[in-house]
Amino acid sequence: MQRPPPEDFLLKETNPHLGGGKASGDKLTSTYDLVEQMQYLYVRVVKAKDLPAKDVTGSCDPYTEVKLGNYKGTTRHFEKKTNPEWNQVFAFSKDRIQASVLEVTVKDKDVVKDDFIGRVLFDLNEIPKRVPPDSPLAPQWYRLEDRKGDKAKGELMLAVWMGTQADEAFPEAWHSDAATVSGTDALANIRSKVYLSPKLWYLRVNIIEAQDLQPTDKGRYPEVFVKAILGNQALRTRISQVRSINPMWNEDLMFVAAEPFEEHLILSVEDRVAPNKEEVLGRCMISLQYVDRRLDHKPVNTRWFNLEKHVVVEGEKKKEIKFASRIHMRICLEGGYHVLDESTHYSSDLRPTAKQLWKSSIGVLEVGILNAQGLMPMKTKDGRGTTDAYCVAKYGQKWVRTRTIIDSFMPRWNEQYTWEVFDPCTVITIGVFDNCHLHGGDKGGGAKDSRIGKVRIRLSTLETDRVYTHSYPLLVLHPNGVKKMGEIHLAVRFTCSSLLNMMHMYSQPLLPKMHYIHPLTVSQLDNLRHQATQIVSMRLSRAEPPLRKEVVEYMLDVGSHMWSMRRSKANFFRIMGVLSGLIAVGKWFDQICNWKNPITTVLIHILFIILVMYPELILPTIFLYLFLIGVWYYRWRPRHPPHMDTRLSHADSAHPDELDEEFDTFPTSRPSDIVRMRYDRLRSIAGRIQTVVGDLATQGERLQSLLSWRDPRATALFVIFCLVAAIVLYVTPFQVVALLTGFYVLRHPRFRHKLPSVPLNFFRRLPARTDCML
Repeated sequence: MQRPPPEDFLLKETNPHLGGGKASGDKLTSTYDLVEQMQYLYVRVVKAKDLPAKDVTGSCDPYTEVKLGNYKGTTRHFEKKTNPEWNQVFAFSKDRIQASVLEVTVKDKDVVKDDFIGRVLFDLNEIPKRVPPDSPLAPQWYRLEDRKGDKAKGELMLAVWMGTQADEAFPEAWHSDAATVSGTDALANIRSKVYLSPKLWYLRVNIIEAQDLQPTDKGRYPEVFVKAILGNQALRTRISQVRSINPMWNEDLMFVAAEPFEEHLILSVEDRVAPNKEEVLGRCMISLQYVDRRLDHKPVNTRWFNLEKHVVVEGEKKKEIKFASRIHMRICLEGGYHVLDESTHYSSDLRPTAKQLWKSSIGVLEVGILNAQGLMPMKTKDGRGTTDAYCVAKYGQKWVRTRTIIDSFMPRWNEQYTWEVFDPCTVITIGVFDNCHLHGGDKGGGAKDSRIGKVRIRLSTLETDRVYTHSYPLLVLHPNGVKKMGEIHLAVRFTCSSLLNMMHMYSQPLLPKMHYIHPLTVSQLDNLRHQATQIVSMRLSRAEPPLRKEVVEYMLDVGSHMWSMRRSKANFFRIMGVLSGLIAVGKWFDQICNWKNPITTVLIHILFIILVMYPELILPTIFLYLFLIGVWYYRWRPRHPPHMDTRLSHADSAHPDELDEEFDTFPTSRPSDIVRMRYDRLRSIAGRIQTVVGDLATQGERLQSLLSWRDPRATALFVIFCLVAAIVLYVTPFQVVALLTGFYVLRHPRFRHKLPSVPLNFFRRLPARTDCML
């Protein structure tokens, strides 16, 4: 029995003040009912008019400064414009407001010192409140005043109101929390954002044959193969068995293609003239825009494509060709498969590519990302540790990124997101990262956002319509062991729109039917998954602001298939945990046979006699027993979602060298003596596995040798026994045979011998093929 994980590594149930204390049924007043309300003072600076000229040149370069206590935000400035339009929003957190007056000042940008044009003052007690779905507050014109309170020249259009994070202005607003961040790029990097994965297709290229190839050396049989390139993906066929100028392959090459199809498929037919030398016999370039799309396994039409010595780039004039070699292919975009871009164990989406094949949604998943606590310092700034944390959540094709909370070990996001659910047996992944691209962090070039930790929640483990509020430990494995990086506080609700549809989903195949009708090989799936993750990470890193490659790869579990001694041990003990139930039943039955508890053994005898006399009761008894066990265990059903278990993962007991090996690069970057030691360790483990596999093979070969006459005496004995058994069983009623066998197995210990039984002795003496092994 494993020891429980440390208290600090466990899930904790919480009771936050969700939705600002509103009744749970009152959804109209707050779409943000899974987060704690955060109050903000919003200032929308729209435009100004009739501003006076302040410079010597008689021009005005205006900008607006919004000041509340120690917090100050500024709009961009315009060159020589007396009627500027800014339309910028500023948000000040109510928790940090220490002033009683809001000051909005219009200034003239100058080289030496900015000139004061005028200002508008607001008493915070008189600012109106706004709660969505109320319409946005209409901006009003305010006359500018000078420092003494007298009227100045010019007017400013403003809207000032108190609201929450549910306000439409919230995502694009300048936040007082981020007052230290400057620069347009840095500000874009800290805002919340929703991203969509690119739509991915499998591209099947069935290369059938080529005709009329023209090799340079006519005197030899060509060794021809086809190389296909799509973006960064390159595949090639085997060398054709038909050594002529009309080779045949009939081979499938599979690629991952993403919409919009910007990249062309480039095929080249090549002749291997020497071991490391290939001669290109012809090329062709195919645009994926015009490739057939299929939704099932019905074959698409084949097409002949002309091969040219040089591929014509768009814009060049195409030369007229009177004679050309040709290649015969069947190309299609597969809409019936689901393109796997994440680990199959943690899939968040299992729908096929083609939208026509999607089934209706079965419900809605809502996640409130509340806050984090006890985060570790991830970097050093001005001589002290700091963390600029943000969250990323991924489910289906939708990725969400919260805003970055600057310099806080206890960030409060209170952002709520919604996803449509099409299959309950899916997983949402939520990761926490440290933003390393603020304060000019990009200039370093190699800056990467650090991972703080992640949480996975399987939807099928959640009860419908229940709000789960838990604090999840952020556990990360480092080369020096497992470490708790903090806790993330989440509120999760899975709402089911149709219980019948959801129950029906449990009878459906997990993947679309094409995966079973026309399955892909394991090596193909591994290669395609790698290509899909590369495409997704590249596309999202090109978004604005970018969702960076290291973030996407961590969320998609890239590299989780690499060898790990720790993970191998964990999987072995998982298997032992599964078999432990069978082992326990075997021990219990052994106790029954040995009459450890005579009353129980007598009751088993009675039950056995009833089942033999009335065999039609056997299956109903088994299913009734399973039903009663299920009902009994209902009292102890899990009340919390599952979370990462350090004991199960063997993360807390792993040897430092094993962890160092797990974090090693591929190929290795460690010194040769360490690699030699690890190689020897792997050989010793493989030697034990080899012995076990050999023993299993030996037992199977002994079974085969019962009738093979390899040992003529053993086979003769077995054949005679089979004949006698057939005659005895034919004349004896089956129930009598069953009763006698059962009583023999359950006989009292005084009628037992400690020596192995006759059948076992006979089986162990049978020959295996170990004698023939070198």
